[in-house]
Amino acid sequence: MFKLLKYIKEYAKETVLGPLFKLCEALLELFVPLVIADIIDKGIGTGDRSYIVKMSLLLVGLGFVGLAFSITAQYFSAKAAVGFTARVRHVLFEHIGRLSYTELDELGTSTMITRMTSDMNQVQSGVNLTLRLLLRSPFVVFGAMIMAFTIDVKTAMIFVYVTLILLVVVFGIMLWSIPLYKKVQQKLDKVMLTTRENLTGVRVIRAFCMEEQETKAFEGYNKELTAAQKFAGSVSALMNPVTYVIINFAIIILIKTGAAEVNTGVLTTGAVVALYNYMSQILVELIKLANLIINITKSIACGNRIQSVLEIEPSISHKGSAVPEGGEYAVEFINASVRYKNAGESALTDVDLRVKKGETIGIIGGTGSAKTTLVNLIPRFYDTCAGEVRVNGVNVKELDPVSLRSIIGTVPQKAVLFKGTIRDNLRWGNENATEEELMAAVESAQAADVIRAKGGLDCEIEQNGRNLSGGQRQRLTIARALVKKPEILILDDSASALDFATDAALRKSLRELDFKPTVFIVSQRTSSIMHADKIVVLDDGEVMGIGTHEELLEGCEVYREIYNSQFKKEAV
Repeated sequence: MFKLLKYIKEYAKETVLGPLFKLCEALLELFVPLVIADIIDKGIGTGDRSYIVKMSLLLVGLGFVGLAFSITAQYFSAKAAVGFTARVRHVLFEHIGRLSYTELDELGTSTMITRMTSDMNQVQSGVNLTLRLLLRSPFVVFGAMIMAFTIDVKTAMIFVYVTLILLVVVFGIMLWSIPLYKKVQQKLDKVMLTTRENLTGVRVIRAFCMEEQETKAFEGYNKELTAAQKFAGSVSALMNPVTYVIINFAIIILIKTGAAEVNTGVLTTGAVVALYNYMSQILVELIKLANLIINITKSIACGNRIQSVLEIEPSISHKGSAVPEGGEYAVEFINASVRYKNAGESALTDVDLRVKKGETIGIIGGTGSAKTTLVNLIPRFYDTCAGEVRVNGVNVKELDPVSLRSIIGTVPQKAVLFKGTIRDNLRWGNENATEEELMAAVESAQAADVIRAKGGLDCEIEQNGRNLSGGQRQRLTIARALVKKPEILILDDSASALDFATDAALRKSLRELDFKPTVFIVSQRTSSIMHADKIVVLDDGEVMGIGTHEELLEGCEVYREIYNSQFKKEAV
């Protein structure tokens, strides 16, 4: 958590002025009991009404000046807290964007959302309260104790004993609470994960009539979260009653001692009232401090969770050289193997493949055969654990990932579109693309009918493209990649929702592109890749054959089985 505080340096002025004005307010508050004591002893005791009025006006003046100091402190504290949190949120978002697929898979989406939202809000609240109260409350406590010594040393010793006991109680409960609130946030991650999965998969849940089971699972996680929150809350809730009991016992002792000293003439009535007020101030401030510590405890737990993400070093470095002009081969796989983190065995083993510029490569295989893993090595979404992948003759690990991905157009398995217009989505490929370039990409992707049906490029797309069909989304994501005019185009099973005629038209238009990209087509259909220059057949992460359609029909049993099963099915 404390490593995050370096981001508050931009608000150093506000960080100093906020507590400073609070201390000024606290200083004025310490003078109030003395003024009240004078009113009792010198005004009421002597019957001097003018003195009472004068001192009462002084109290009102202290109140207004204190209010001005308090409002000013609130302003600076809030500005520093909001600005600091905004900066940390930006840093965290940027850091998550630099993590490789390996780290993203390990962390999970739900926990990252929790840390960007709930955890961040808790940290903001903690910083705000800390700037306002962390110095003020101890200042008032010790200030009240010192002021009590100026009135009567013997009676003031009660303040010392009470304050020491209260500090032990407060910090003991705080140390007990910190790990409990960390567990609460972990339980919240599970609730967030379940909620997210149910919202995104609501159609599947309803299709399989799993509402009752999912509700029970959610209730289970929710009960665990509730139990953890109740336990952590019950520990924190001990703070107020324990401090109240201690302080009230101290007040009883104070009044008893003070009354005895008034009888002997050591103290005046006003002095006893002042001591009582100082004890009350200590009570109020320690309760504030107790609540502050509870909030700080939560904030530290949440800040540690944020810091733990920031401390994750990306496994893929963002340093390297720019992609050079290519030679004979656009992409080379040299005995490339991949093993996912914490996996027992390699997902992909000893791939040896050289692809010339402008060639079309088909990749086919059963489910789980590592087709997507293979093409993900090209833009370096994952790194090889053995062997290497080269683009334009250079190992991708030596290239700057931004430069590498700038020459690659990737269309993932799941068609992802963002809320906004079709034009905005297409310009992800090239933000400076002209109208003609956008429409050319749309035509090549066989998406012209989608544009016409939706009324043009300025049609609004809803979140996740909900107002489009699966095939429409796929064609627009292909168009987005084509706007980029990439040297390497990766189509990862991106035509699965297209009918055979549209799929054939798409493949024909790709062959006719004027910028002649090297194309990788991942597909389950042999009809989609049978005309490729080379076809790579994968089975359980191993290459079973590389060649043309005719060569594989003769020499690769796995490919022949896939082909026969599909064409027999189509004939039925």
